[in-house]
Amino acid sequence: MLIGLDFDNTIVRYDRLFHRLADERGLLGEPVAVNKTAVRDYLRRIGREPDWTEMQGVGYGPRIADAEPFPGVKDFLAKCLAAGAEVRIVSHKTKHPYAGPPFDLHEAAHNFLTAHGFYDTAVTGLSPERVNLALTKRAKIDRIAELGCDVFVDDLTDILAEPGFPAKTRKVLFDPADQFADDPSYTRAKSWADVTAAVFGRSA
Repeated sequence: MLIGLDFDNTIVRYDRLFHRLADERGLLGEPVAVNKTAVRDYLRRIGREPDWTEMQGVGYGPRIADAEPFPGVKDFLAKCLAAGAEVRIVSHKTKHPYAGPPFDLHEAAHNFLTAHGFYDTAVTGLSPERVNLALTKRAKIDRIAELGCDVFVDDLTDILAEPGFPAKTRKVLFDPADQFADDPSYTRAKSWADVTAAVFGRSA
């Protein structure tokens, strides 16, 4: 079995980081939940969209070191390794931010995976060669199809619903904030324990 995983907001949890970045910039004029989406929506509502765009470059770039893996994701990888399942990371990630300094976002992603032990291949089964950072959403979908993923885990419904997403690939929507409705086109998982159950069954 070949399992594909998204990276941002699926493996990496940014909630505390983006709240901290907004607070450091003095942008939170009222209480905002410690949640990346809540911070984004607040900044858009007060007309600070350019600040949000710049913050993404920082958060996905040099400050990604202050983000954290979602609880349970490395346990899932260990389960995959024990079960003989191959895992690939396939993410849509531009090389540089849309605004602000030209940080190397690909290098930052690999640095995060290294720092948090994801490249301890004997434990996770992952290595840099098994990480695919696609420059466009179309390239991401094409890569999922080329790899022949049996399962793909992503936090975005629009990726899972993208035309051309391989029909044979089972879709798992990672929804830790419980913001999406159930849908017959995907299995919704609110935690990495739920992902494990979706892929291997509840007894896993």
